[in-house]
Amino acid sequence: MTALAWLIPAALALGGLGLLAFLWSLKSGQYDDLEGAAWRALEDDELPASNSIAEPAPPASPVEAPRDTNG
Repeated sequence: MTALAWLIPAALALGGLGLLAFLWSLKSGQYDDLEGAAWRALEDDELPASNSIAEPAPPASPVEAPRDTNG
């Protein structure tokens, strides 16, 4: 029963924090432009200049095979 005395207020406090965070995001305009991000994801970016392409990373060192210790 003592666990419920801790868990119920903790759950209510976390729910209240979530509600406050949601209300803050509404007030700060997080949901004003719902379609803009979708269109930006579909737009093609310009290709980078040929000099700015990074060189590939060197290959990883080979891994040694496990040694047979049974003779």
